[in-house]
Amino acid sequence: MNEALLLDKLRSLTVDERVGEPKKESDRSVMAEWCKSGVKFATSTGRLEQVYYAALRSLLDCIVPTGGEKPILHEGGIYLGCWLESTGTINAELLSRFMPSVSESTYLAFAEHQREDGMLPYKITEQGPSYRQIQLVTPLARSVWNHYSQNGRDKSFLKTMYAAMIRYDNWLAQYRNTRGTGCVEAFSAFDTGHDLSPRFWHVPDTPHLGDATQVNPDSPILPFLAPDLTANVYCQRLYLARMAEELGEAEGGDKWKAKAEQSLDSLYRYCFDETDHFFYDRDQNGQFVRVQSDVLLRVMACEVGDRTFFDSMLRRYLLNTRKFFAKYPFTSLAMDDPRFDPFSSYNSWAGPSNFLSLIRAPHAFEHHGRHVELTWVIQSILSAATRFTRFAQAISPWTGEEGFTEAYSPSILCVLDYVERLCGIMPRPSGELWFTGLRPYAMDHGEEPTGDTAYGRTVDQNVYELLNGEDGSVIYRNGERWISFPGGIRVITDRSGMLLGIIGMVARKVEGTIAWNGLDIPFIVSGNEQVVLAGSQFRAGGPGIGIVPPTYR
Repeated sequence: MNEALLLDKLRSLTVDERVGEPKKESDRSVMAEWCKSGVKFATSTGRLEQVYYAALRSLLDCIVPTGGEKPILHEGGIYLGCWLESTGTINAELLSRFMPSVSESTYLAFAEHQREDGMLPYKITEQGPSYRQIQLVTPLARSVWNHYSQNGRDKSFLKTMYAAMIRYDNWLAQYRNTRGTGCVEAFSAFDTGHDLSPRFWHVPDTPHLGDATQVNPDSPILPFLAPDLTANVYCQRLYLARMAEELGEAEGGDKWKAKAEQSLDSLYRYCFDETDHFFYDRDQNGQFVRVQSDVLLRVMACEVGDRTFFDSMLRRYLLNTRKFFAKYPFTSLAMDDPRFDPFSSYNSWAGPSNFLSLIRAPHAFEHHGRHVELTWVIQSILSAATRFTRFAQAISPWTGEEGFTEAYSPSILCVLDYVERLCGIMPRPSGELWFTGLRPYAMDHGEEPTGDTAYGRTVDQNVYELLNGEDGSVIYRNGERWISFPGGIRVITDRSGMLLGIIGMVARKVEGTIAWNGLDIPFIVSGNEQVVLAGSQFRAGGPGIGIVPPTYR
């Protein structure tokens, strides 16, 4: 690695110049916030750097004042507005690391437009809020909590969102538990955003008469007891418990934990099939709707089950090349299902790999310490990204070719997020900073996506720069060489710069020395193993969990 050359390229890079002239007035303040984050990305070769800044340019087109002066995040592409299942939750959660004011305005817009009966709009557009369906996937409370935790802990914001989510929890309990099971019910395909999925064949796209409280009375199969909706509420209640405790309501925290356990019990009792080891809808007749879809990944991202349970799902499904682990994962339907359709040129959840699945996935993996396995997904998608000329809703699981629509914020944010997770500097809600010593690998046709990489970010007025080369990695802090280490690991510090530990980020064992604070500290770390710094030595942070390899049948 030519350290001086790469560092000079990063430091001389001007993000404003790479993005170009603003197209609208609000772009100026939004870009100023990005620049305040100090986030920059440079490479020695390859196309990924070019695609990265094209993504940032397209992201500005998705941030639009809507019903007020403050800009909020839009879905992008043909989707003119902000959707709760995506833009208002997981998209805004990722954006919070780069443009937190836009994320906060996006969250607050849903609370502002909450209906008197407690229902949150499923989308907000220039025409106003819409309440036709529910459309829930990523738990709003988790996204709100993560934003709150890493952006100043504003309790007035937290109180507003907490109150709104309590009212919505009551609404769901009143109108989406008609069978008295404790599960959350789906009345239509759009309730889960699963357009064209075989999961909802012979089910209307929208609730009865366009009323989210009504189900088609003549349907022979509705309502469904929906595992993803039920898991959403389970996880939502876990984070409402954290909020209650943070706001000084100890009894409220206990109440939400008890309610969460009730949701979890209903999820397993009614939606989990022990034989297939899979979560299915259960129809009005008590039958499982045996369609293996990305419902599984959604449930796992809601923190359902322990690591052993998650590992079993990796082996049987998520890392199984007959199921969801395509060349460009994750497919929206199991590939061995005869209804599987990989065609990605239209809005479909019947097979193609959707970017919403890809940005929801990291939480499921990282929650269980499966960092290495997640990199296999990231490497495939970033290889495909080097060929992007637009930012589509989905890609072909076979070729990585872009599919339906363009300038779609989930795919834009996927590129930005995956670069940061693989070879960047990532602030965490816990107060940690992650510096990851990996580089995008030449997965496709031997074409080099980046060569050596450089990534910058400013945290609490401290300027960090991470350089990753074939011969190792170096971190600069406020212009001075600070930490050097071998590639293949993730260095963890706190926000003040104290070295806390490392994580093995590749399947092989990595052995070497970290130079920090005048010390040369030797280490040996296996894949997914986390070791912690104790004095001047690294010690195991717990038993190693090993690697879950891909499976084939």
